[in-house]
Amino acid sequence: MAPPVAVSPLIKTARWSALLLGMIYGKQRFDYLKPIAEEERKVEEAERKLQEQQERIYKRLSEGKTFK
Repeated sequence: MAPPVAVSPLIKTARWSALLLGMIYGKQRFDYLKPIAEEERKVEEAERKLQEQQERIYKRLSEGKTFK
């Protein structure tokens, strides 16, 4: 097997720069999307609670029970 070839400093710099820029972009994108996802989770939770409440009411009505 041949010994490894020395990589150009320009290529090394470009690779490290791309890595760092990708990390910075990822952090900014995460910070942008996080509040949106939290709001969506809150809405889904509220919808889920409403759906469960409606199912309980439907079940009680189908069983012929009255509400107090």
